[in-house]
Amino acid sequence: MLSTKPTVRQFEQLPTTMGQILVVEDEENIRETIATALQNQGYRVMTAADGQTALDVIQLFKSRCPKGGLSPSDSKQRPSHPTSSLDLIILDLMLPSINGIDLCRFIRREGSTVPVLMLSAKDTEADRVVGLEVGADDYLTKPFGMRELIARCRALLRRQLFNQETQHSTLLTCREICLHLEECRVTVRDQEVNLSPKEFRILELFMSYPRRVWPREQILEKIWGPDYIGDSKTVDVHIRWLREKIELDPSNPDYLVTIRGFGYRFG
Repeated sequence: MLSTKPTVRQFEQLPTTMGQILVVEDEENIRETIATALQNQGYRVMTAADGQTALDVIQLFKSRCPKGGLSPSDSKQRPSHPTSSLDLIILDLMLPSINGIDLCRFIRREGSTVPVLMLSAKDTEADRVVGLEVGADDYLTKPFGMRELIARCRALLRRQLFNQETQHSTLLTCREICLHLEECRVTVRDQEVNLSPKEFRILELFMSYPRRVWPREQILEKIWGPDYIGDSKTVDVHIRWLREKIELDPSNPDYLVTIRGFGYRFG
């Protein structure tokens, strides 16, 4: 059961895009020191004093936010209006009600990939291994310096951003078309469509630069290479084949649009 005392605190600050961090630590001095140091670096910071409070907060925002994000709240009440995602959790190992191991295990069992930095006064190899094996991304033993803590937080956030960008870069979507780059496959209206290598590359080119007009000569250079000496009408043929596979009405295309006198445009 949650205490009637406010156990969740949001550190107010100017708007920032640096990310939001949840600090779960039962020792007030450590919790406040970490939160203040991170807030001074430009991060949005939320704190929880015990494992049950942190779990309630995570579950609450997961149910209300598609990405399971946490959002600022008034320090006198539990959060009620999620507006941004949770980017990092700093989690103490020894917590009242629910310990850090069980909380981390729950976060990973729910499928969340939010980075977790585990804190502990236990510095044996076995303790570190247990923390990492249940899903923590990094492990820092007490006592520690604030500069090291902030550096580790930055490294975890950079890694998370890189992973997200890499994941996004392997999938191109536009309305009902999804192009999976690494798998070399395309789905249209949830149905897989078989494309030739040239058709796939043409579609990738168009979806990578939506609304851009491509002359036939540029398409030839990009797809067939600068040394191609064939007829430019081969582009028209491949566009026609592509339309037959992705358009509802190939004679009245919605995706691969002809711009007379210039070339083709996607969307």
